[in-house]
Amino acid sequence: MILLTGGAGFIGSILLKELNKKGRQDILVVDRLRQSSKWLNLQGGKFSRYIHADDFFLPENDTWLSKVDAIYHMGACSATTEMDMDYLMKNNVDYSQKLFRYASEQNIPMIYASSAATYGAGSEGYDDDESKIPLLRPLNPYGYSKQLFDEWVLRQKKTSFPWFGVKFFNVYGPNEYHKLTMHSVVHKAFEEIRDHGKVKLFKSHRPDFKDGMQLRDFVYVKDVVAAMIALMDLRDLKTSGIYNLGTGKARSFNDLTLATFKAMGKNPQIEYVDMPMTIRNQYQYFTEAKMTKLSKVLPGFKFSSLEEGVTDYVKNYLLKENIFH
Repeated sequence: MILLTGGAGFIGSILLKELNKKGRQDILVVDRLRQSSKWLNLQGGKFSRYIHADDFFLPENDTWLSKVDAIYHMGACSATTEMDMDYLMKNNVDYSQKLFRYASEQNIPMIYASSAATYGAGSEGYDDDESKIPLLRPLNPYGYSKQLFDEWVLRQKKTSFPWFGVKFFNVYGPNEYHKLTMHSVVHKAFEEIRDHGKVKLFKSHRPDFKDGMQLRDFVYVKDVVAAMIALMDLRDLKTSGIYNLGTGKARSFNDLTLATFKAMGKNPQIEYVDMPMTIRNQYQYFTEAKMTKLSKVLPGFKFSSLEEGVTDYVKNYLLKENIFH
């Protein structure tokens, strides 16, 4: 069986359905649905059992866990605005450590979600060279929680099972709708264009960046999921490690917004507004994944261009009656 934590979330639910396409339905989905609309992401997905994240390690689930032969750990609080560090330590760090230890004890291949938020302002670059990871200084508690777990994993010297930590950059695509204020700029732009005919972007508050020319490594969720499945298929202990998961090509918010207008068949109209003071000191003006490491282990893997990803997302999901993957 496949264990998939965060299986009702954005990336996790796309992963669930892509695994279904490959014939895998023997999947344990672990999550916390609560009163959010996340449950909608599970519709159409095939899985053997849903387990509440808080109940996962209870003895009553031992029989199910004994059947697991692969772990995708996507579950975490991913809100960059979450300020409760005690909660993040328990949910993002302690929980992940316990799951990693279980994978190690049972010799089960594991992929877990890290984040480009660990790179902070980018003073040390965006290189997934593991010797540089302890030098990183995230800008928010979420990024710090991911950094703590990455560093802890790297201290586990005697790992005898394949594992991969994947640093997601700016992921966008279907099934992100429950994230509300944390959903992608593509989705925000789509809603603004649909409702008001224009898009508001943050002004630049740095002289070296023009308004709307802040740069991000935007990566389509379908590509992220395909890369993780390909990594798991390697089952190679020698390739274990922490990997960037972006396109390797930074693009501007203007580029992304113009691609959204085009996919919707609308004339572009962009308004630039002041960035709130509460986020100015945490704002990243540039992110771009160094992808050399992933390219070596997945030499034939291709990422969608920004225009290809946005067009697919808008035309095949956001403009459809059924917006889910």
